[in-house]
Order: sequence, then structure tokens, then C-alpha cells
Amino acid sequence: MAALAAQQDDLATLVSSLGADGWQTPSRCPGWSVADVVLHLAQTNEMALGSVRGRYESVVAALTGGLGPAASVDDGAGMMVEAGRGVPVAEVFARWQESATALRVELLACDPGTRLTWVAGELSARTLATTRLAETWIHTGDVALPLGADLAEDDRLWHIARLAWRTLPYAFARAGRALAGPVAFELAAANGDIWHFSPDDEPATVVEGSAVELCTLAGQRVAPADTGLVARGPDAAAVLSLVRTFA
Repeated sequence: MAALAAQQDDLATLVSSLGADGWQTPSRCPGWSVADVVLHLAQTNEMALGSVRGRYESVVAALTGGLGPAASVDDGAGMMVEAGRGVPVAEVFARWQESATALRVELLACDPGTRLTWVAGELSARTLATTRLAETWIHTGDVALPLGADLAEDDRLWHIARLAWRTLPYAFARAGRALAGPVAFELAAANGDIWHFSPDDEPATVVEGSAVELCTLAGQRVAPADTGLVARGPDAAAVLSLVRTFA
């Protein structure tokens, strides 16, 4: 939760001083402006709030009402952003800030092990908080890059990298595949530390390299070949291709 708060603060600092032109700067997300990215984060925060409050389905219904069926999660997100465009950027910013603050309050009051409804099924409150951190971090990068700003590469990435490691079975199942065996990550943090994410059993596949590159890859903002990540084992190529931190 401290990492999530820090990431939200970074994004708020980045966009709070933007003028009208700055908010319309094209982001790293194709077809989305900076304002669109912040709107998307507000909408998904509201979905997470609905989950914590036991009203996930009704919140999603309200956000998607009249939009028709979506072919995928990404298409659904795009449709919600398109439907929500056109309001003043001050309202978009205020909506995101309100949702970010409320979500932190609600998650802190929630038992970390509580099972909550989310896009791909049920997950723990702790994991939901981590997915919000991962999404906020990658979307902060989507805004920071075109604005020429830096993206945090501190210990908050440990949580994102661990999420990517823990959810590999989901990533493989989503692609209709199965892991050949356990996977380990050996990642170099920006401060020189090595983060070890290791299974109880001997790993069949090992991924080594930069923590920030792994997190960026898991956010699907870079291709495996464009990183220095090295994987060995029967699932080496598949892990680098399929790893993800979102539904």
C-alpha cells in the first residue's frame, strides 16, 4: 500500500502542472492521450472499489452501460475510455484523485486475504492492491515517456516483479498452455540488489536480468528481444513472451 501511494503521488506530480495541451499529448498507449490514460486509471480504480465494496458487477455495468459486448479486456477498456472522453481535464484529474484516495482507504481497511472479484476471477485483497500498483506504474510510464520525465525504478518494483512471477500459471493458461515446470526469477534492482523469486522445488526455467526490464515486459511495453533478459529452460521463450501483470 505504501508503494501504491508513492506511485499515485508520482503520477499526480507528473500531470498536476500540465496545461490543456499537455493533457492532450499522445501517450505511449496507441490512440490514447495523457488525459485518456488518467481516465482509464480512474475507471479501473472505480472497478476495484466496487470489488472491495461487494458491488463489482454493478460498477462494471454502470461503466459499460450501452457500450455493447467487447471482444477482449483491452477492447472493453478502450470502449470505456472512448465513452468517457469529452469532459474537462480538471474533472478527469479530480475523478482519478478521488478514486485513488478512496481505494487506498478501502484496501487498508480490508483483510489482506479477503477474496475479491476481479476481471479474471477472484483474487486476494493483497493481490488486488498489487495489480493496482502494477497498472499505475506502467501507465505512469505511458505518460512520463512522451513528457520526457523519469519513471520510478525503486523497491516498489519488487511487488510488481513478484506479481509477474506468481501469476505465470495464469498467463500460460490464458494462452492455452501449461508450464513444463517451476520458474525462478533472478532480477537485478536499480540499487544493485538481486531479487530472488524461487519456487519450493528446483526450477525448470530461470529468468535473469534487470528488474525494471522484467516489469516493463510484463506490462507489455517492450518485446523480449529488446531487453537484456536471459531465460534458460524448457519454458524460456514462452515465459518471456507470456509474462504479464494484468488480466
